[in-house]
Parts: sequence; structure tokens; C-alpha cells
Amino acid sequence: MIFFPLRESSGFAATVGLGLACACLPATAEESTTPETVVTASKIPWDRATTPAMVSVVSGEDLRARAVTDLRTALAVVGGLDVAPGGDAGPAGSVPGMWGLKELDAFLLVVDGVPYGGAFNPAVATLDLTGVDRIEVLRGAAPVTYGATSFVGVIHVIHTGAGATPTRISTSAGTRDTALASFSSNLPEHGQLRQSLTVNGETRHFTQDDSSVGRLHGLYRSSIETDAGTFDADLDVTLLRQDPYSPHPREGGDLSVRFPLDANVNPLDGRQDQDRAQLNLHFARGTGAGPLTTTLSVAHSQVHATRGFLREDFSTDGVTPNADGFRQTVDTTDAWFDSYLAMQPTAEVNWVIGLDWLYGNGRQASENFEYAVLPDGSNRPDSSTLTVDESTRLTDERNFGGLYTQLEWQPTADWNLTAGVRLNRTAETRAAAVTPSGAPTQDESSDSRVVTKPSGVVGASYRAWSRASDYVALYADLRSSYKPAAVDFGPEAEGDILEPESGASGEIGLRGRQFGGRLTWDMSVFQMKFSNLVIRENTGGLPSLANAGEERFRGAEFESTWSMSDSLRLVATYAYHDAVFTDYARLQPDGSTQQLAGNRLELSPLHLAALGIVLAPSRGWLGSVVASRCGSRFLNKSNTAVAGAFTMIDAGVGYKGSRWELRIDGINLTDRRDPVAESELGDAQFYRLPGRSVLASVSYDVD
Repeated sequence: MIFFPLRESSGFAATVGLGLACACLPATAEESTTPETVVTASKIPWDRATTPAMVSVVSGEDLRARAVTDLRTALAVVGGLDVAPGGDAGPAGSVPGMWGLKELDAFLLVVDGVPYGGAFNPAVATLDLTGVDRIEVLRGAAPVTYGATSFVGVIHVIHTGAGATPTRISTSAGTRDTALASFSSNLPEHGQLRQSLTVNGETRHFTQDDSSVGRLHGLYRSSIETDAGTFDADLDVTLLRQDPYSPHPREGGDLSVRFPLDANVNPLDGRQDQDRAQLNLHFARGTGAGPLTTTLSVAHSQVHATRGFLREDFSTDGVTPNADGFRQTVDTTDAWFDSYLAMQPTAEVNWVIGLDWLYGNGRQASENFEYAVLPDGSNRPDSSTLTVDESTRLTDERNFGGLYTQLEWQPTADWNLTAGVRLNRTAETRAAAVTPSGAPTQDESSDSRVVTKPSGVVGASYRAWSRASDYVALYADLRSSYKPAAVDFGPEAEGDILEPESGASGEIGLRGRQFGGRLTWDMSVFQMKFSNLVIRENTGGLPSLANAGEERFRGAEFESTWSMSDSLRLVATYAYHDAVFTDYARLQPDGSTQQLAGNRLELSPLHLAALGIVLAPSRGWLGSVVASRCGSRFLNKSNTAVAGAFTMIDAGVGYKGSRWELRIDGINLTDRRDPVAESELGDAQFYRLPGRSVLASVSYDVD
């Protein structure tokens, strides 16, 4: 029997109940003896069984079996992840929460080994999941592998390699004028040259008024073997057009009843458009000491945005100015260079030594204005008819460099020890200018910061029991990391650079594999002490970023998969996250201070859980159901505004022939509209879940 809890406190019981139910099922699936390797925790592939950290892997087959089209549904079966769709990046964006921290810059997004978004924020809005081979999710920081880039986790999206992409055509149509189409295939080989191409596009609307996404994406991958080594080149291009929806203001302890559920108060010409192109070059060759691998990536992105947000205590007469808006262009260029040598001095030792450099250059230009709008948005003005109050400019250049080394030692078949250290040097310069309308001069400010600081990791795993391919293993790790504060490319153009964030974490876990690989499970407990967390604050009536003293994140996470047969599997996850301020004296508008020690962080649920069943045969009927449970969470730092727990269900059913597949999928079938992400631009305003949608699709495998 499979059931899902309706009460928040029963999430762990449901997880344990499913695990016990699965343990009583007959073992009918064919045993698997292939070890699963992961690459995110180190520069070299590791057997997941011996990795001294909690790492989850979502396969491309699983993504296709569940008809995944976005990051939220892709990671719904990963323990402890809380991904909110939308956000300030637009309807195509998302805000993942990991270890109880839901901030866009707290995690690292990696695509095919390259930080996606460079030295700035993860480029979640342009992330495309077509043709993905697998997604690896590492809990906690990667302080040696990727340096000063993350704290709570790494999400690594890995596409199918050049020359290994099956020819597949897919089209979909659904509610609210939604349509998607994709084509992927290998291209003709020329000698040792292998190539593949993926092209896809989509258009979709949402329950929120006048909100939509239009996307065109292409990915070209090539690889050639030469006498000198292997050379790979990737070109990824995305054209994204978005009509954004508005976040819902909070007033007092609840979301405002004066703001209709799906109202849109952006200017009539509101948009969040982005063009992004990225070129990756990768070269690997053998040397006398071991393989030498070098990667160079360059990306450029341009965003054109026109947005508007209601003010606190907004007027409702539609005549009094009650909203602030802006027209903005943001240009960013980022580069990534990484070169490392992987050596094996003895059969028991793997040693990596390397250097990398992450570069970012960003520029924003904004024209800011105020306007009057009814809360239902029925009289939204066109921004071109409004008077510009001020113009702002901001430039920011970042250089993150590092020398690193990591050693893996396997003294016996059961023990695996690792230690790594990295010397980081981060340099940043920033300049801002604000020109009020009609003013003869502009207010200028600038800042610079250079930090040289080490980071590192030590870890161990021990296989306590094994029989054939089955095992039970213990693991533990300690990690220390830091990261320069996030850049706010908002319309206010703040020239000050905040203090860098730093974190020290520890993790202890237990994982296992039983019944020939039919049952796999992983559980861990963690704690992280955090300093100078960058959070949203209200400064002078305007939203801004600030450092928030000291915080503590601790909790436990569990996930398991039971393969009842070759085509049927069950998934269960549960997480407990306790994220609190430990010392933060918050400045109040009247000049007093409020000590938040002991208060929980905003939008950080204590409990998360998920149950799923996936039927994916090679031919015949197929289907999936995933139910995700999000516990209650606070909507303010004072912990006086509470959002209740909710359950969200995604499901699909279809039929698969020898080459074709027909299916219909429902997203958010429970039609939940709960607040899931906070705006950094609108003060005390929250993006809600989009409403229920249904999508019918047909695909054909040419190969």
C-alpha cells in the first residue's frame, strides 16, 4: 500500500512506511552490478558508493519517463531539495532551496563541467533540460573543485555526449496555449569527428495574468580524436522572451487580500527577455604523469527588462502613485578556465593538482519611474508614457582564481580517505552612478575588495558490509568555504561591496544497496555555521541586500529507490531542515535594533517529503505520479507571518510503441497557489506557484 501524508508531522512516518512496504515486496528485477560513478565531488570519476558526501543522481531515462520540462519537476525526487518555479528571473526561472537556504546565489549551477552563470548568479532562466544524460546533486559546498562559488550544494546538469545522441523528435501541446517541440540527432561523422545537435522551442502561458514564456534553444556538441589528444567544442545558444507576472505583497501576517490572486501590476510593456550564448572548449591528453585536462568557456548574456512592483501600504485608487518601475539592460560576460593533472602515484592513490580562473564583467543601465496602478492591474500604463525620475549605472568586474590539490587514498578495499585544499584569491571592483531627473550632476560611488583565503575538505567512507554488488557504507566530511557577496544588478545601483560570506560544515551519512541494486538508499545529517549571509532588507523604503551576522543550518535528509521490476520503481524522500539566525541585530526603520537570534530563516520549511512511482517499460503502458510535501514556513524574519504546508502532485500516463510514444501529463494537479519564492525587488512580496496545467505529447525515435 502506498499513501501520502496530509499532516506535516507525518512526513517521516510515510517515508519509513514506504520503505518497510517495499522491503516486503518480491525481488523480481534483474540484479545490477554496474557501479555508479559521479564527477561533481571531484575532478575525477568516483564510485558513488565510496564518495564521502551525499550525492544524488537523476538519470536522463528518469527525466524522460516523467516528461520533465523544468528544474522543479526534475529534482522533485531528490531528497531535501525545494525548488520554487519562477522568481525575479521571470516565469522561466527557478529558485532552489538546499539545506534550508533558499537564495538564488547560495548554490552552484554547473552544466557539462562549467559554472553556468559564471562569477555572478546561476543562469537558471536559460537552463535547458533537453537531451540530458543525468543530473548530479551534491549537498554542501565544493570548496576544492569549484572554489568560492557555493555553500549549500551543486546542481550539475550533464548532457548526452557528441556522437551519442539518439535521433528523436518530440512535440507537445497543452492548456493555456502551451506548445513545445524538440529535435535531437547525431550529425554525420567525418573521420574521427563526432557531432550532435539539439534544437528545441516552446511557448507557454500561465494562470497569472498576461504572463508567458517563449524560448528557442540550440546545443551543438562535437568531439574529435587526434594524435595530440581529444578536443571537444560545444556551442549553446538561447533566445528567451518573457512576460513576467507579479509577486503577491504581504501585509502584516498574511498575503494581502487587497491584491487579487493572479493580478499583474507590471507596466503594460513589461518583459524579462534574455539572449545568451556560450562556447566551451575542452582538451584532454595523456602525459607521462597522467591525463591533463583543460577547459575554456566564454559566455555572453544580455537582459532587457521592464518591471514594476507595488510599494508598501500601496494605494488602491489607481490615481495615487503606488508602484516603482524600471526599464533596464544588463550585459554580462563570463569566462572559465580550468586545467588539472590527474596522477596515480600508486594503485591506492589518486592525486589531482590544478588551477582555475573564473571571470565576470557585468554592466547595468536603468531608467526608473513611479506610476499609479489598480491592484488588479486593469489600468496598467505603458512605461514609455511615464516620466523617468532617475537613471542609474552599475559596473562590476570579478576575478576568482585558485590553486588546488586533492588526494584520494584507498588503503584497503573498504576504506576511502580524501583531503583537498585550495588557495583562493578573489578580486572585485564596482562603480555606480545615480542621476536624478533634471539634476546637473550624478551621485557616484565605487568600491573594491581583494581577499586571499584558503578553503578545503577532508572526508572518509567505510564499507561496513558488502556481498557481491550490495553494501552498506558510512561516510563523513568536513568542509570550509567562502564566497564573495552576490551582486545586485537591481535598479538602485548600489556601489558598496558587502562582506564575503563564509561557511564551515560537517556531514555524517549512511548509504546502502541491497537485493542486487534493486533497493538503494542514502541518509545523512549535517550542520553548517554561516557568517555574513547576504539577505534582502528594506533600506530607506527600498529593497536592498545586506549582511546578516551569523546563522546555523542543521538537519537530516533521506532518499530511497526500490526497483520492483525492470520497469517499475518507487521513490521516497524526507528532509528535516532547521535554519536559524544565531546572531543578527537587525536595524529597524526607527533606528532601533531587533535581535533575530533563534528565529528561522524565511521560506525555510522544517519538513520536506516526496513519494513517487514511475512505470517506464521498453514498450506498453507507462506512467508516473510524484507527490511533494512542503512544510509550513515563515514569510518574514520576525517569524510572525506563517505560510501553511501544502502537497503538490504531478502525474502522467501514456503508451510507448517500438519507436513512438504518446502521453498526457498534469503539473500541479492539486492546483496549489502557495507562496514559494521571495522577490528581491519588491519588498515583502512573494511569487506563488503557477496553477494546474496539462500537456499532451508525442515523440518518435528515428534510430
